[in-house]
Amino acid sequence: MNILLIEDNIDIVNGLKYSIEKNNYSFHFKTNAKDFIEYININNNIDIIILDIALPDGNGFNLFEKYIKEKNIPTIFLTAKDNEDDIVKGLNIGAEDYITKPFSTKELLARINKIMLRTKKRSTIKIKDISFDMDKMIIYKNEKKIDLTSLELKLFNLLILNINKVVTRSMILDKIWEWTGNDVDDHTVTVYFNRIREKLGTDIITTVKGMGYIINEE
Repeated sequence: MNILLIEDNIDIVNGLKYSIEKNNYSFHFKTNAKDFIEYININNNIDIIILDIALPDGNGFNLFEKYIKEKNIPTIFLTAKDNEDDIVKGLNIGAEDYITKPFSTKELLARINKIMLRTKKRSTIKIKDISFDMDKMIIYKNEKKIDLTSLELKLFNLLILNINKVVTRSMILDKIWEWTGNDVDDHTVTVYFNRIREKLGTDIITTVKGMGYIINEE
């Protein structure tokens, strides 16, 4: 498993390099935004990113949204700011986790291990009687193929990529705009998910009132 750290504090880099490699993970690091951008544009084998929010030449939130989010790479934000607003922002834009300096290396490794176990690469996800082939983007119910539209499949895949996490309505609206160029409203989102539920014929998609939708892995 390949872990990429973006951090300008060399003491932190050296400390994490020792601990991460001792746990049999492959460790890579960059100390600024420029080098990170060059690296991520040519490397597609990163499993987890640990990203400092305050870099000498960039902002971690901006880097995440522009270069990481679309790649669906689990990301842990690392920062000295113990600020609730920053924590909420990081999680809302799609971060996997968040840890503040100073931090325990053992705690960070525990979070890394948890992410590795949860996001272990699987081509097929099975929840109750639904199986989703993520490589072929095909859904089966008890081995019978379920036909969804292209947009419905993307919405279902969005929930699967964020399994056990609430996908907010605002994120869904942003994604629909990104995929289709259509500016839809909350009612339209509700209609889309009602159609998906009807076609699946199962209750794996849960509405979180006032927030969005979630699929919980059992």
